[in-house]
Amino acid sequence: MKTSVVLFTSDLRVHDHPPLRAAVTGADQVVPLFVRDRHIAETGFAGPNREAFLADCLTDLDRRLRDRGGRLVVRSGDVVAEVRAVMAATDAEEIHMAGGVSGYAHARERRLREALERDGRRLHVHDSVITVLPPGAVTPAGRDHFAVFTPYYRKWSARSPRDVLGPPRTVRVPDHVRSEPVPGRDGVDGVSPGLARGGESEGRARWKAWLRKDADGYAEGQDDLAGDATSRLSPHLHFGTVSATELVRGARTREGEGAENFVRQICWRDFHHQVLAARPRSASTDYRTKQDRWRKGEAAEEEIRAWQEGRTGFPVVDAAMRQLLHEGWMHNRGRLLVASFLVKSLYVDWRVGARHFLRLLADGDIANNQMNWQWMAGTGTDSRPNRVLNPVRQGQRYDPRGDYVRRWVPELKDLAGAAVHEPWKLSKKERERYDYPEPLIELGEGLARFKHARGLD
Repeated sequence: MKTSVVLFTSDLRVHDHPPLRAAVTGADQVVPLFVRDRHIAETGFAGPNREAFLADCLTDLDRRLRDRGGRLVVRSGDVVAEVRAVMAATDAEEIHMAGGVSGYAHARERRLREALERDGRRLHVHDSVITVLPPGAVTPAGRDHFAVFTPYYRKWSARSPRDVLGPPRTVRVPDHVRSEPVPGRDGVDGVSPGLARGGESEGRARWKAWLRKDADGYAEGQDDLAGDATSRLSPHLHFGTVSATELVRGARTREGEGAENFVRQICWRDFHHQVLAARPRSASTDYRTKQDRWRKGEAAEEEIRAWQEGRTGFPVVDAAMRQLLHEGWMHNRGRLLVASFLVKSLYVDWRVGARHFLRLLADGDIANNQMNWQWMAGTGTDSRPNRVLNPVRQGQRYDPRGDYVRRWVPELKDLAGAAVHEPWKLSKKERERYDYPEPLIELGEGLARFKHARGLD
């Protein structure tokens, strides 16, 4: 009786899962395996919000496998050691897994392949599981990746995604293979109180509801902070509870600018993944250095803490940072403006912001997080390194009635309309009544600080 193993990583679903389909088709029995990798825990990457969201995903994956006669096998420790142990215990001949893009994913795949070759077993790595197109599927002439989004988007759009696969009807798992209990989020400390639920069931329900209700208006509403009309699928994409390929194919069944704008966002995700796959070091170093002399010292540390806690004195910045603290998620427009404030107004190293985001974001993804921070810092692939987002104008444009600010900055809930974006214009007596901090910095001072450091003054 032939047995195969499926190693789940960032693909925690049964729908549209090429490794699972290949294993079920090619073997009599399958071991669906997830290893709680101690090396990831040691790096500090596994923040409480992602741990809780992951627990939801694993619980739901186990339930879906049990609906098909199977179950999820959970182990903890070194991935290579645990895979080898499971394969030895079940006499499995081969293992299937999705390809990753980070330096760690590449190293894990290399270690697995070398170990299994010594054992006389085979590793099958499947592309187009985590992204729509695998890194390297489209490239410019003479280079290994695209560094500019628009030509990448044109080539990417001209390629048809692979067909979407249905879930397997039956998954037969060997009875004797040992598993730890599937973890639950109740055992995770420090979780944001408003963190959304994870899992394929939740992700697919959210996707279908958004496609039915909000997709057509996405082009107009995607930057509306108070409207909150985005799909909120980013954590599900990060953990692979929904398939990026299925999202693209589903969106393209609808006509209109909204659906195509959504597809463009998925393409941005593929773009960042192909950059990181080609330049793994850009997770921690400048893709294009500007020789920045980022501010350090006690004053900078105090400003960083104020930014992290949502008390900069700029209401829309503080609202976005408080949303992050409460939900483990932030609106995309908010991410751009708080990043601009940190790196351009405070002139603080983008890595400080990227680490803070990774500590709290349920969708904290190395490719998207690091490359978006570099895009805003002007050290990434973008050709406009001097882009600066004015938080007052951003608030007035994307939260014109001030509803988003009042939702997350209750100190200002009685301040009506767009005036909420400039509370420093109130009289001294009124400012005291609202008990809200003065602006951390004059915007003109921040811009001058940035220009001087970059040698642009």
